[in-house]
Amino acid sequence: QSAIFNFQSLLTVILLLICTCAYIRALAPSLLDKNKTGLLGIFWKCARIGERKSPWVACCCVIMAFSILFLHNSSINIFSAITPEL
Repeated sequence: QSAIFNFQSLLTVILLLICTCAYIRALAPSLLDKNKTGLLGIFWKCARIGERKSPWVACCCVIMAFSILFLHNSSINIFSAITPEL
């Protein structure tokens, strides 16, 4: 299943995009500020969302991490690597 058809994966990709763009803009603002319109303007808009709504984005990231680690049914079992097959 791709991230487009799985809602939880789509939300994860969007959150990662917002956090990554905000981080890149904090390190090198000129990279995103020169492309405020057009297709590359999406990255500038994601950076602005990450900057202005950072407490909400951080809260969503924590909730998503908890959901992926503890509630997701098809998550990887971390103990399968250390326990032998019977």
